[in-house]
Amino acid sequence: MTKVLVHGVPETAAVWDRLIEHLSSRDVIALQLPGFGDPLPEGFDATKESYVEWLVRELESLGADEPLDVVGHDWGGGFVVRLVSTRPELVRSWVVDTAAMGSGAFEWHSIAKVWQTPGAGEDFFAGLASVPPEAASGAYASQGVPAEDAVEMAAGIDATMATAILALYRSAVDVGVEWSPDFRDIEPPGLALVPSEDPFIGAERSRHGAGESGATIVELPGLGHWWMLQAPEVVGPILEEFWAGLG
Repeated sequence: MTKVLVHGVPETAAVWDRLIEHLSSRDVIALQLPGFGDPLPEGFDATKESYVEWLVRELESLGADEPLDVVGHDWGGGFVVRLVSTRPELVRSWVVDTAAMGSGAFEWHSIAKVWQTPGAGEDFFAGLASVPPEAASGAYASQGVPAEDAVEMAAGIDATMATAILALYRSAVDVGVEWSPDFRDIEPPGLALVPSEDPFIGAERSRHGAGESGATIVELPGLGHWWMLQAPEVVGPILEEFWAGLG
């Protein structure tokens, strides 16, 4: 079965490289979101619904011959939450670390609220562009991201990515309220990862969203938002065990 990995913000598909090394399957595809290391397609408005529509098209193409096992991180997980709520037939199984985005009680973290504020969001990225990646990487390193990966992530944030991030977050002020009614009793088997040290996604809200959807909850004690970089040797076997149990 093909494994499809969907990254988040502010990242590229490279965020999955360490995890892929710890998966036995060689049939793994790490998708790259439009605007995140790639140009924004003409006419693409980078809203949350546009990204979900993009993901649907990608999976329709990839899943023409067999069902797919999809893993989403951060916003990639949010898009998967919406995908399985509206097009569950496209996947055999799904894994997310953002089941909270399917909870009506979801609340955005402080940085997201800055990005959602006109002027303040633009100033944030202008300030980020004014310092070298090595200086900007500290925010990621403080969350457990290995130093080399932290610098790479900081260096990848360009004007195109900033534009996409601002549009995406401003389209999603009330995402939990909007998406939670459909995130119920999802038929394909799901797995909700809950890292204990993630400061951006509320653990209790993730558990709530997972419970409403019927997903199995797996706690990741001691791991943070970027668990796939921190401990791929820990999470890789968890994913393998989940997939093996699907039959």
